Amino acid sequence: MKNYSSSPRLNNHSTDRNSRKRFWSSALGLRFSLRDYGFCMATLLLFCLGSLFYQLNGGPPKVLLEIRQYLGESTFVDDHGPPTPRELPFPSQVIYNRVGKCGSRTVVLLLRILAEKHQFNLVSSDIHNKTRLTKHEQVDLMRNISTIPQPFLYTRHVHFLNFTRFRIEQPVYINIIRDPINRFLSNYFFRRFGDWRGEQNHLVRTPQMKDDERYLDINVCIMENYPECSNPRLFYIVPYFCGQHPQCREPGVWAVERAKQNVIENFLLVGILEELEDVLLLLERLLPHYFSDVLSIYKSPAFWKMGNLTGTVKKHVPTLEALQVLYQRMKYEYDFYNFIRDQFHLTKKKIGLKSASQNSNHEPDFLLKIPKLNLGV
Repeated sequence: MKNYSSSPRLNNHSTDRNSRKRFWSSALGLRFSLRDYGFCMATLLLFCLGSLFYQLNGGPPKVLLEIRQYLGESTFVDDHGPPTPRELPFPSQVIYNRVGKCGSRTVVLLLRILAEKHQFNLVSSDIHNKTRLTKHEQVDLMRNISTIPQPFLYTRHVHFLNFTRFRIEQPVYINIIRDPINRFLSNYFFRRFGDWRGEQNHLVRTPQMKDDERYLDINVCIMENYPECSNPRLFYIVPYFCGQHPQCREPGVWAVERAKQNVIENFLLVGILEELEDVLLLLERLLPHYFSDVLSIYKSPAFWKMGNLTGTVKKHVPTLEALQVLYQRMKYEYDFYNFIRDQFHLTKKKIGLKSASQNSNHEPDFLLKIPKLNLGV
């Protein structure tokens, strides 16, 4: 009997069958791979088209919404997403470009207490005598301000900075001003004799001032037209709101009108020192995340004991004749001050606070008592 299993012919047939199996298996695998590849490409094309529809129509296409509704609203991000980020108050960027001798030291003392209480970042600059900046200095300062962790309140003696001019997000501004003559008198005597915080602090601030200038009678300064008592140095408040343009430092209608426009467009509130409690109350209403409880802190005995040390010493009022001359020289300052006072009273009316001042003539308080005084601007 022949052994067919060992026949060469049978072995050749077996080898052929195995080869054909391997061939068809390989071809079938290739066919499946092409089909899977085509499916992936079709899926990718579908999502690309969906993304395009989403962007063109302002939302996802209807089919994707139906798919999500079919699959259910819950997603992995919904159930296992990252922790909710800290919600910032609005506004979260505030600048107080404080005007000199307008109660700014009192307000800064309050801000230090409030920053600790409400956990916002208070940055108070120690630069007092550089309010006008070059273009590069403006950009550097604005970029530095923009890097402060929010919410923040930045304060410095500096003229208005226009952030949007350099394509930087514009913070909200606040400020306080006072009667221009009262501000001038406070500054005049403060430079010479300081305040109640220390008997010799004026010598530190103005070490180069000679005795003949330090003890110069203010009436002589005004009537004899000393530089300190005449323009452009009397034109002090308006540039804080007009800005960094060179013409902002020239007494005139252009600077005043530009300052008014900036107040309307960029300042949340500009108060007047003569009604400081109302200013604080409005700040508490408008910026509660910064100024909540500020009025109760301001009225507390502990703060009054500390705040009274900021009063200027040896201050006295010039003669009536000197006041008349000074008032005429400061007509643009009073134009702006009267505008701010009207705006402040209008804001109080909108909030529901009754104005404490019923004066419609817009004259300095210490001049109102003098009869028949012609002070036309």
